[in-house]
Amino acid sequence: MKTYTAKAGEVQHGWYVIDGPGQGPGAAGGAYRFALRGKHKPEYTPHVDTGDYIVVVNVAKLRVTGKKAERKTYYWHTE
Repeated sequence: MKTYTAKAGEVQHGWYVIDGPGQGPGAAGGAYRFALRGKHKPEYTPHVDTGDYIVVVNVAKLRVTGKKAERKTYYWHTE
């Protein structure tokens, strides 16, 4: 049995849309960390970008609690 290796031109990238309100910054990205790398796909290959695209909407409404808002600087791209 031969080992399958994905090639860059053969990979199909999907899209995920995350709605930001009520989630913390880590939860919004952390929940989809496998999708970013492509580990949820059977053709996952570590040295090839097999991951999907992730878009987080309403990032201005992410939940930042405690002193995190004072200690960290978050940059939001708004148009």
